[in-house]
Amino acid sequence: MTEQPCVRNCCLDPADVCLGCGRTLPEITGWHQANELEKQQILQRSQQRLQQMADSQLRRRAANRPE
Repeated sequence: MTEQPCVRNCCLDPADVCLGCGRTLPEITGWHQANELEKQQILQRSQQRLQQMADSQLRRRAANRPE
């Protein structure tokens, strides 16, 4: 059984993606109805989103760094 990825840092960005777990609002609300395969797919997508958010934040910080 796949554990829920919630890290209790619930805050949605403008695209309705949780900044804590990386899931979209429909993925969050549909988690308990999802089967195991769907949950694994949600987890994969959410990890990709979190990585993209982290990469984007690093690029912004680097762009704002004085030379």
